[in-house]
Amino acid sequence: MPVPESPPRPREVKLFRNNRSQAVRIPVEFELPGDRALIRRDGERLVIEPVKAPSSLGELLASWRDEPPLAPDDDFPEVSDVAAKPEDIL
Repeated sequence: MPVPESPPRPREVKLFRNNRSQAVRIPVEFELPGDRALIRRDGERLVIEPVKAPSSLGELLASWRDEPPLAPDDDFPEVSDVAAKPEDIL
């Protein structure tokens, strides 16, 4: 019977500045797949999780279903929708 793999133990890492952002180097054992991640606060903790790209159009549309609808008081700019004038084509 295989022994279950245990999660990596916590490691202390160094924080540094990258322009105006604070950054942290993620050790290889904590590496995330892909090139994008979501970050959020959970009390005093920061939670970083990979962004899972939709694998199909159906999955993308289903993810939009969970998005909140636009609020009626959202400010949208007025758009003048002027029809193009007909042109003679020779």
